[in-house]
Amino acid sequence: MGHKDSTRNQAQAGERASVQQLRERPRAQVLIIGGGINGVGTFRDLALQGVDVALVERGDYCQGASGASSHMIHGGIRYLENGEFRLVQESVVERNRLLRIAPHYVKPLQTTIPIFSTFSGILAAPLRFLTHKQQGASKERGAFLIKLGLSLYDFFSRDGGTVPRHQFRGRKRALAELPRLHPGIKYAATYFDASVHNPERLTLDVLQDGEKAGAAGGDSARASNYLSLVSTKDTGSGGTVRLRDELTGELFDFTADVIVNTTGAWVDLTNQAMGAASAFMGGTKGSHIVLDHAELLAACNGREIFFEHTDGRIVLIYPMGDRVLVGTTDVDADMAEDAVCTEAEIDYFFDLIGHVFPDVAVDRGQIVYTFAGVRPLPKHDATQPGFVSRDYRIERHAGSSGQAGGSGSGGAVVLSLVGGKWTTFRALAEHLSNDVLAELGLERKVSTAKLAIGGGAAFPDSEDGVQRWIKAHISAGRDADRVAGLLTRYGTRAAEVISFLDDATDAGPDRLLHSTRELSSRELEFMAQNEQIGHLVDVLIRRTSLAFRGLVTGELLNEVAEILSGPLGWDPATRSSEISHAQEVLKRYHGVQVHSLVS
Repeated sequence: MGHKDSTRNQAQAGERASVQQLRERPRAQVLIIGGGINGVGTFRDLALQGVDVALVERGDYCQGASGASSHMIHGGIRYLENGEFRLVQESVVERNRLLRIAPHYVKPLQTTIPIFSTFSGILAAPLRFLTHKQQGASKERGAFLIKLGLSLYDFFSRDGGTVPRHQFRGRKRALAELPRLHPGIKYAATYFDASVHNPERLTLDVLQDGEKAGAAGGDSARASNYLSLVSTKDTGSGGTVRLRDELTGELFDFTADVIVNTTGAWVDLTNQAMGAASAFMGGTKGSHIVLDHAELLAACNGREIFFEHTDGRIVLIYPMGDRVLVGTTDVDADMAEDAVCTEAEIDYFFDLIGHVFPDVAVDRGQIVYTFAGVRPLPKHDATQPGFVSRDYRIERHAGSSGQAGGSGSGGAVVLSLVGGKWTTFRALAEHLSNDVLAELGLERKVSTAKLAIGGGAAFPDSEDGVQRWIKAHISAGRDADRVAGLLTRYGTRAAEVISFLDDATDAGPDRLLHSTRELSSRELEFMAQNEQIGHLVDVLIRRTSLAFRGLVTGELLNEVAEILSGPLGWDPATRSSEISHAQEVLKRYHGVQVHSLVS
């Protein structure tokens, strides 16, 4: 779920194939509402079990909280203080697992905690543990507490992983490794977690794995973005909901025995639309900024800097390619307002950078992108946002018969997901799928625990292997940099993309865009045919990282829109509307001003 997108008429292009599949057979055993990582993960898992499953998402896949994360796959060391030992253990196991089954996107991340005291916070920590509240003024956690936490973290990491144990450094050695750190530090602790450099494409890989599994069983796994739930109907046999195509405005009914609500912070609003109002959610907003700042990038020295700011909030600074990501805030969200990064939050980010890198100056001119999302946290009343559980639970609501297919409120069993985090999406999907299978009276056939995700299959396990893969796919019109870019974007699925690029067409050979060397005309056609592009902005934000890195220009908007117009059937008016829409989304939600070019 996420920000609203414009509705436009696609009649000239015909009905989208993804929508047509659902309209032609408007029934499934299971309907999943919400195309973030947890909904998509559950879709894949159920498809692998042979379940007839459908998924709908009102915006684009990974558009909401899933696309506004800190890009970390982590065990959650700070959750130890909340006593969430089960969550930490599961998170560490899943982190190690994703490093193995999704190595094309999930990479080891060396993380350093700068520490300014030895024993600070010892007395406050037990009270935080017991009450889940900050008692009085924030007391910074000192070396003793951090050492204890990292030792527990290592303990949870001991099985099934190759992640090195943490290390402590004294001031002198820490400053030798990271000389731009605040000279007042006493220690630095270093450990390893993981990062996901392209969560949107990982979500798409998971989705396509599900679709392929369903195709093997006769199109039993169908999914469409830009398709929203409007209302529900009581038919007395299964649950029937009314769906709306957000690109054309057309409505149609769809029936399922089990409905799975994975709409994140919008779970209560979705349940309300289905006539079963709930009050499960209490989301908090988290914002980030992306900086083009060579000095700060060098200061990080390839590491994430993870620390407690002066207000007690755990924050981070870390390099993503040639950019630096800074985050995050944690404030109660107003669901009636758009989630955007505010000027006050930007000031907060600049302040936290100065806390650990006091001689590195930053200003707003170095910000290339901002983003914010609402975490799907449970309702927490007086509990402070930073202490709200990051674990999840599944709430069940049934019709009057109390079983799948029963009559009553919509006639379907509804399973609502409350909570959930990126790192544990596979385990969560497994849990949610098991509950669905139980409702249907079915048993699990396949485990996803060791199953490679998308382009992670046969991905090279060393830098030498990566270079060999690149060399093997160089051709006369495609140099090593271009191949490396495709491997980064698609993993080993890049081989399929390259075959498409090399296919001769009436339009002539593939060509790189004039506005960027990171995309080509045929690659955009591949995306249009295979990746459910609904809007121009989908390519800029979620199929590539061009917007994230501040590389969107007026020329790029015009050129990409022109190429997409063919396969998507956009007439000149629609093409112009898509450019304006992309400009609006980038400015309103991401702080990016892109000026138009006269075409």
